[in-house]
Amino acid sequence: MSGGLYRSANAGWGGDRRPDDGREDDRQRHDGREDGHGRPGDGREDDRGRHRQADWDDRRRHDARGARPAHDAREDRPAHDAWGVRPAHDAWGARPAHDAWDDRHRHEVRADRRGPDAWHDRARDDRARDDRAWDDRRRPDDATYIAAEPLNQPAMESTAPPQEQVAETSAATNSAVMAIGSLVSRGTGFLRTLALTAALGGALVGDAYTTAQILPGMVYEFLLGGILTSVLIPVLVRRRKADADRGQAYAQRLLTLAVITLGVAAVLAVVLAPLLTWLYSSDQSSDSYQGLVTALARLMLPMIFFSGLSALISAVLNTRGHFAAPMWAPILNNVVVIGTALAYIGIFGAEIVDPDEMTTGRILLIGGGTLLGVAIQAFGLLPALRTVGFRWKLRFDFRALGLAELGRLGIWMFCYVGVSQIGLIVLFNLLNRAGEENAAGPLIYNNVFLLLMMAHGIIAVSIITALMPRMSAAAADGRYADLAADLSKGTRTVSAVLAPIAVCYAVLATPLANTLFRYGAFSAENATATSLVLLVAALALVPFAVSQLFTFAFYALPDTRTPALVNIPVVALRIGVQIGLFAAFSTTFAAAGMMIGNAVSYLAAAIVSAWLLRPRVGRIGLGAILRTLGRVAVAALGAALVGLLVVGLLPGDDTPSRLEAIVQLVVGGAVIAGTYLGLAMLLRIREITEVLDMVRRRLGR
Repeated sequence: MSGGLYRSANAGWGGDRRPDDGREDDRQRHDGREDGHGRPGDGREDDRGRHRQADWDDRRRHDARGARPAHDAREDRPAHDAWGVRPAHDAWGARPAHDAWDDRHRHEVRADRRGPDAWHDRARDDRARDDRAWDDRRRPDDATYIAAEPLNQPAMESTAPPQEQVAETSAATNSAVMAIGSLVSRGTGFLRTLALTAALGGALVGDAYTTAQILPGMVYEFLLGGILTSVLIPVLVRRRKADADRGQAYAQRLLTLAVITLGVAAVLAVVLAPLLTWLYSSDQSSDSYQGLVTALARLMLPMIFFSGLSALISAVLNTRGHFAAPMWAPILNNVVVIGTALAYIGIFGAEIVDPDEMTTGRILLIGGGTLLGVAIQAFGLLPALRTVGFRWKLRFDFRALGLAELGRLGIWMFCYVGVSQIGLIVLFNLLNRAGEENAAGPLIYNNVFLLLMMAHGIIAVSIITALMPRMSAAAADGRYADLAADLSKGTRTVSAVLAPIAVCYAVLATPLANTLFRYGAFSAENATATSLVLLVAALALVPFAVSQLFTFAFYALPDTRTPALVNIPVVALRIGVQIGLFAAFSTTFAAAGMMIGNAVSYLAAAIVSAWLLRPRVGRIGLGAILRTLGRVAVAALGAALVGLLVVGLLPGDDTPSRLEAIVQLVVGGAVIAGTYLGLAMLLRIREITEVLDMVRRRLGR
């Protein structure tokens, strides 16, 4: 979590306002209200009138040059945003107010420069003292959060800033733990998906499992996921630094409240499982299908409790410098679910069955095993609490948590998550309609989305994680040109590096689907359906990564309101495109149409975000970005054409054997990568040539 998102622990919504930099006092001194200067009868009354007229003329000339009209001398400055940073902008990217304010102050000082030198020294000292105090309040908390990723659900898009460094321990050690743990977690998470796909297949039973699994994720994100890293983690960090007991009592209160709230939410969700099933599954679904989703949901919805508990314990551990357990605990979850899927195959076999053939034993094994994985993940973190010296004691004095303030701080992230959930409801409803007609449904869509998130997580999140502290620090220091430069470079780098991966997804969609997923109950027809969805999804990879980068740029400012407001029309556009494509084409194209809706909405989000960021951070180098994107498009198109030609010459048709698919994947991937790199060097795509030069230098040592 970016340190730039944090604000004073005792500040309310918009209440942690920067002092007037001593300017109100300065104006009072100018007006003769400060003892020793400008007293009545000292001959300065007429001078003050002339100075006021000069000030007014200066301001009129300043406004005539296009500056934003200055506030009245007695007006309060604009209220700060939720995070206590001098806002300087409104939600929709108005011209920075502080530029006009600072210019106006310079006019006032020039117009009112009079009186003894001592007055000027005192005014300068007051201003410097206020600026130092303001800088101290704006300084990031140097805290971060390593997400435990408790649900392993690729269909859930990220809503929080990426992980950063958190405590006083070695940054190198923390980075190594994060890198190794992330690699193993992603690897076991992918094996988990393959095992479940092989056990359940890509038909109705697999779709029912995927739909049931998304329900606890939806409730968890709605209650806690969105505000955890944006609100609770910064508060825990500040209380650990400020409280005499290093935040122990505060964390105990928070965990106590979380246990109660999450427990009640889990119970209510289980009771309301039929309603949740009705929301996410189609009204055209058969009774047996809806009954299966409801039965699985009742077993999985208690994951809400364990997922929330796991996330909060991870937060407490992170703020105390312990990173290993939060990073490795999800691996326990993955191992348990992999074992569950293998046990299912061993006991019941890997074959396609209809929903009404799912016996109680099958449901208990697959649903209960999924719940057990998350529970073991949560309980596996408890010993680590004692390791860091934290003692869990129930505390019910919840007023000390400042719940009203926490609610005000998290309202915009809550809005963001809520709007996104509406999009998910529509998405799964349409996918379940397609699944009822033996087309690609929720499971196939989710598998493809997982592939997108793997590429995004390995490449784009790594770049964003490296840039986020720099952008946050630049925003905190008012160095908006540096923030814009980092944003421009990040956009160009993400696009240049992800483009060849998108080409591989598109050109090698068939061999990828057959090599990765065609096992057990996942048939050749399922693999063919997957390849079509993956082909279209490739178009969404780069727009998604760029839109995420721009969203995190708002978080660095910091501003959570604008992304939440932008998300409303973006999700509306996505829903409109998805429903339109679903109505216009056959259900065979439904899942692919959902990906097109995603791509269009991601592109729109990136464009709107860039437009709103420009007035706030200045020019982001749009010309350089477009030139790089043009070169990248040419290189990607050339690599795609060569890749298609080579793959077409290799053995294998639309349903290649596993060996043929592997050959196509290896040879085609090498050709695409080599062609793209060659064209990138020829076109002088700097973001690629710099990486190649770095590799050459390291190999030459």
